Amino acid sequence: MICKSLFVYTLAICFAGAVIAQEDHVFKREQMVKTQLQDRGIIDPLTLYAMLNVPRHKFVPKNLVEHAYRDGALPIGSNQTISQPYIVAYMTETLKLKSTDRVLEIGTGSGYQAAVLGKIVDSVFTIEIIQDLAVSAKSRLEYLGYDNITVNWGDGYHGWPEKAPFDAIMVTAGADSIPQPLLDQLKIGGRMVIPVGSNDNITYLVSVLKKKDRVITKNMFPVRFVPFTRKQ
Repeated sequence: MICKSLFVYTLAICFAGAVIAQEDHVFKREQMVKTQLQDRGIIDPLTLYAMLNVPRHKFVPKNLVEHAYRDGALPIGSNQTISQPYIVAYMTETLKLKSTDRVLEIGTGSGYQAAVLGKIVDSVFTIEIIQDLAVSAKSRLEYLGYDNITVNWGDGYHGWPEKAPFDAIMVTAGADSIPQPLLDQLKIGGRMVIPVGSNDNITYLVSVLKKKDRVITKNMFPVRFVPFTRKQ
């Protein structure tokens, strides 16, 4: 009887601890949205909703969970990072997404950006060139219940022609130029956001709008991203 009571007591303590930890993450996420996003000009309601409701701490290594909501990028292994929350929100807002959109993401990483997109749009197709990251992101997203996100291991330069065309495309790695296959897979009227390196080795976040007769690009501001890698 004593053993049973002790087990119940221990279980109750563990449950209470889990609830407190969850409440702490919610509080930190609310603070992140207020101080890192809204106070710096992020206003899109869908973007703010997604950032508030995706548990960023589930997408970082266990030893970095306490830093999940800080204002900065974090390493996720394989020389890759999870982007700064502000950059995730800014890129998401830039695409001007709708609930009916089909979105292609290049550079899955931990799956966090895909999860943010998945909270907003109908479907997300995301490509990761590093197999270990692709496998772990797929497993993580499935475990967390994101059933509108499809992960593929492959070379993102070529996009995903079988799933095209896309209403929006997001690239989360610095490229030398905008890949033509991605432009080809973007719908007329569709938008892309991509970090592009210039001749002076500065990488700018670039917005792309595909018109029927032309492509309009705009350099927004300098950013730092891991490089866009290709399969040999």
